[in-house]
Amino acid sequence: MEIIIPIVVGLIGLAIGFAIAKALERKKASETISNAEKTAAGIIKEAKAEGESIKKDKILQAKEKFIELKSEHEKVILSRDKKINDAEKRIRDKESQVSGELAKNKKLNKELEDKLADYDYRTNYLEKKQEEIDKLHNSKVQQLEVISGLSAEEAKAQLTESLKDVAKADAMAMIQDTVEEAKLTAQQEAKKIIINTIQRIGTEEAVENCVSVFNLESDDVKGRIIGREGRNIRALEAATGVEIIVDDTPEAIILSCFDSVRREVARLSLHKLVTDGRIHPARIEEVVKKTRKQIDEEIIDIGKRTVIDLGIHGLNPELIKVVGRMKYRSSYGQNLLQHSREVAKLCGVMAAELGLNPKLAKRAGLLHDIGKVPETETEVPHAILGMQWAEKYGEKPEVCNAIGAHHDEIEMNSLLSPIVQVCDAISGARPGARRQVLDSYIQRLKDLEDIAFGFGGVKKAYAIQAGRELRVIVESEKVNDDKASNLSFDISQKIQTDMTYPGQVKVTVIRETRAVNIAK
Repeated sequence: MEIIIPIVVGLIGLAIGFAIAKALERKKASETISNAEKTAAGIIKEAKAEGESIKKDKILQAKEKFIELKSEHEKVILSRDKKINDAEKRIRDKESQVSGELAKNKKLNKELEDKLADYDYRTNYLEKKQEEIDKLHNSKVQQLEVISGLSAEEAKAQLTESLKDVAKADAMAMIQDTVEEAKLTAQQEAKKIIINTIQRIGTEEAVENCVSVFNLESDDVKGRIIGREGRNIRALEAATGVEIIVDDTPEAIILSCFDSVRREVARLSLHKLVTDGRIHPARIEEVVKKTRKQIDEEIIDIGKRTVIDLGIHGLNPELIKVVGRMKYRSSYGQNLLQHSREVAKLCGVMAAELGLNPKLAKRAGLLHDIGKVPETETEVPHAILGMQWAEKYGEKPEVCNAIGAHHDEIEMNSLLSPIVQVCDAISGARPGARRQVLDSYIQRLKDLEDIAFGFGGVKKAYAIQAGRELRVIVESEKVNDDKASNLSFDISQKIQTDMTYPGQVKVTVIRETRAVNIAK
């Protein structure tokens, strides 16, 4: 019993402890659940507050986006309305012009009808007079037969015999007149063919300019183009050789350069930079390099489109490239590609009028000035150089002769040669087609640049500000600071000695040192 009682007490104590532990565990679990519910309620409350804040932000952003899109849409609508108003104005002007032409035509028709009525009246009057003259002539002949005792045939025979010598002289004079009339008729027919050809091939007058206007969306872009202390605009001018003029003109800057290729490179590069928004010297040089490559590809595309438009087939790819380069060349202010296209069309029409091969004539007309676009300067006349290129790339002898002989450098041995020569003169002689002043101005600027390239260490040379400044970029490894100063003086003295120019020419030598490394 002594052993059983402690065991029973122990069991009872163990049961009581287990019950107390269970009760404590339930209490702790209840407290944990209560704390978890409080924490969850707090998290839910914070989430709701954060959701309301995000909702308000999103609504505000949506409103701002709507306002921005609405503003852009209004701008598009205003631009479209402006274009529509301009189109309506042009249509009204055309209607006014057409009304004037109709009134003029009505007046001319009335005058023509009056002249026809007068002509009919005069014709009837002359017929009546002719009948009266015939009756009077017959009466006089009968009277003469009675007086002379000879019939009309006998008198005619005697008169013919006595006037044989006079008749011979008259016959010789008539033959001479006939020959002269034939020559005059031939000249008139030739003039008629030329006039018809010119009338059928009407083109716009082509005058090449030396400036391009680059339009901006807003004047704020001007500041980014100029850059801090002008570094962006200086980098752009150095990379393209084009003078960039930023003045008070609203939403526009001016690109000035005598070389149309440089202007086009500068214009396209500016467009890419402004569209992209990243404008800094390194980016400028990268974009200019890519744009030059793009222009080369565009030149080939222009050449292909030109030969397709004119229906010329089988042209060598090198000649197609030369034709494309004509777009960026001018002769006496006249765009060379437009001039060559016009000459090709004139040659085709004139050859068709004369019964010759119009396709071959178009080919010769298009290629007649290819010698004006060499990649390097040469002393060979452009007609001879063009003929040599045509022979090199497999053109027919008639085409080669027409190219070489259109300025009488060689003898003409094909009927195409005088046609090309005449059509070239027609295209160049159109009023306003050419300006020799511009051509001499461009030649002076090229001579300025050539003088700079004649000195050692010169990397680039650009004539800007209408020839009043020559900007020379030298290689820093070959020309130090002292030599740069001497080079500027030597170039100015060379210009002063060898050239004739108005005013003064400022020579600026730029020496730039760069350290470039690549982290791989």
